[in-house]
Formats: sequence, C-alpha cells, structure tokens
Amino acid sequence: MLLRDFYADPDCAQVARRLLGKTLVVAKPGYPKRMGRIVETEAYLGAHDLAAHSSKGITPRTQIMFGEPGYAYVYLIYGMHHCLNVVTGPVGNGSAVLLRAVEPVEGIDLPTHGPGRLTKALAIDRTDNGQDMCGSQLYLLDTPLKSEECIESSARIGVDYAKEWAQAPLRFYIKNNPFVSQPPKKKATV
Repeated sequence: MLLRDFYADPDCAQVARRLLGKTLVVAKPGYPKRMGRIVETEAYLGAHDLAAHSSKGITPRTQIMFGEPGYAYVYLIYGMHHCLNVVTGPVGNGSAVLLRAVEPVEGIDLPTHGPGRLTKALAIDRTDNGQDMCGSQLYLLDTPLKSEECIESSARIGVDYAKEWAQAPLRFYIKNNPFVSQPPKKKATV
C-alpha cells in the first residue's frame, strides 16, 4: 500500500505521473472488492492553478484539498458524476490529482474510461470524500508500470475556462492503453 510520504511530495505533477500503473482498491463493507490499475491522471497544482478547485480558496467543498496529503477529495460534477482525487503536497497547498481512468483488474464490470465512469464502476461517491487513502477501504497498491509502457502528457480535459492553465501539460496517461478516456489533442512525451 502507498504510504502518506508518497502523496506528500510537493511536486503534484510528479505524483500524478508516479500514480500511473498503481492499483486502486475499493474494499468497502457490504460491497465486493473492486480493483483497477490507474492509466490516466490529471494534476491540479494548488491555489495558483486556475483550473484547480482550490484556486477559489478554502471553502466547505475544498477544505479537504488544503489538508493532509493522502486523503480522497470526491465531488459531484454536472449534478450527476462523481470525481475522485487524492490530495497531495504539504498541508495548506491545495493540490490534488484527479484519477481519470483505470484498467479493470478485479470486480469491475462497467466502463472505467473517464472520471465519472471510474467512480460509478468502483462504487465511489460523496460518502468517500475525506476517506484516508492510507486506510483499509480506499487505497492504492504500489504496482509498477510494465517495462514496455510509455507515459505521455497533454493538456487537461474540460478546463478551457482556466486561461493560460488550460493548455498546461498536466494530464498523464499510459500511451496506447485502451482504457484511457480520450485521445489527447496535443502530445508531449514525458
């Protein structure tokens, strides 16, 4: 299992890259165990990043982002889709990594390409907001990338409102993995 030090790295983009290949485990009481290998992430660097929720400051919704690293930040978008992020960096930074897609490993029979599909397939919702990802119900296993896999980056998806931050190459994915949510518009090998 990944320990808190992994998430505490002040370089959120580096954490987003290093999460690729790790295995997300959901072991909630009353649900079958579900596991998926992370194949796509997006880094949200903190309050200075106009695409990050934390750019609006500390609010009831974002306060978890400013807390200890290694906790789940789960929110609802478009009134119907949940998104799972893991808080990174030092306390007060407001950075987090969005988990965009996983490759099914165990107990998953729904699509997992895209953050809303990922959370639906793994039964993650707002009740998981604030969950310790170094705990026993929602956590990551330290599984490596395969030797033949290559990491690429592109602009994040759906953040056109974020001015100069909209084109920042902060989306990371495993090249040619069929579970990545959508092909990038611009590629840059990492």
